Amino acid sequence: MEHLGAGALLAAWEAGLASDDGGRALLLHALARPGADAGELLSVPLGARDAELFAVRRALFGARLEVRTECAECGEDMEFEFDADGLGTARAAPDGPLRVEADEWAVEFRLPTPADLAAVESAADDDEARAVLLARCTLRAEHAGRPVADRPLPDHVQRRIAAVSAESDPLADVTLNVACPACGKATRAELDITSYLWAELDAWARDTLLDVHLLATAYGWSEPEILALSPLRRRYYLELCADA
Repeated sequence: MEHLGAGALLAAWEAGLASDDGGRALLLHALARPGADAGELLSVPLGARDAELFAVRRALFGARLEVRTECAECGEDMEFEFDADGLGTARAAPDGPLRVEADEWAVEFRLPTPADLAAVESAADDDEARAVLLARCTLRAEHAGRPVADRPLPDHVQRRIAAVSAESDPLADVTLNVACPACGKATRAELDITSYLWAELDAWARDTLLDVHLLATAYGWSEPEILALSPLRRRYYLELCADA
């Protein structure tokens, strides 16, 4: 990912400061797909998008992630390392719609995308969000061979759709089972790569701008000149400034 230069990263960070979570996810995904427009990025299945974000994260900061969570049983703060090296590759997206059949029901649907998540943000509760998401992703539903447009899908059909979606797009929900060192109970920790990567980019950008400030003050160089230095040479000049 040669295009992930300091200038491009700082531009994405600057734009993200004024964005919400959805906007930041879009900016981060654009780093993985330079030149892609918003329509293309919003139509990528969630697991495929997150696989590309894990690849960006690996290119920038390595494969090992430090994860912090709280034990659901005793409240103990936990911190552990997770190797995400295998999460940078998603399965190929299905060529066409997915399909489930249960009893006399047959439903064709597609995988959720970032555009679908944006559409459910205003839902009043989880039940409404699930209903809106299901309605957006369902392409065709039949019962006993007849098209159904205004009848809710039975719960067991909905569960089957959720299971097939998870199987077809596993990186859409990366959840870790972590054993608490205090009580021994297992806690499920959801790994949200968009939030994680944004936090890292934010910390990196602030550190980088501090480096620019120090080197510009010491040597009179411009920001582009400083960013063009390799990280190793930049660190060496900073050490010289500190020794002066």
